[in-house]
Amino acid sequence: MFVFQIIILLLQLFGLALLARIILSWFPNVDRSNPIIQFLFDVTEPVLKPIRDMLPSSGMFDFSPLIVFIIIQVLTSVLRGFR
Repeated sequence: MFVFQIIILLLQLFGLALLARIILSWFPNVDRSNPIIQFLFDVTEPVLKPIRDMLPSSGMFDFSPLIVFIIIQVLTSVLRGFR
């Protein structure tokens, strides 16, 4: 169905935004006032923060993006099963 394809596309786009945010986190000198970078943080933070809050503290590693990637994969697989 067309609706499922749109949702899958949105999940994939969110995954790309999340990947871009992860890569940006490797560069501490990135200017966070840049509108594109601000957009990436504004879009991904509402999803990452609740997961980050649920996970136990793991020092300097943030596993919340990994959890979100797994959730995206599961949702995509489920939605593809409805076709």
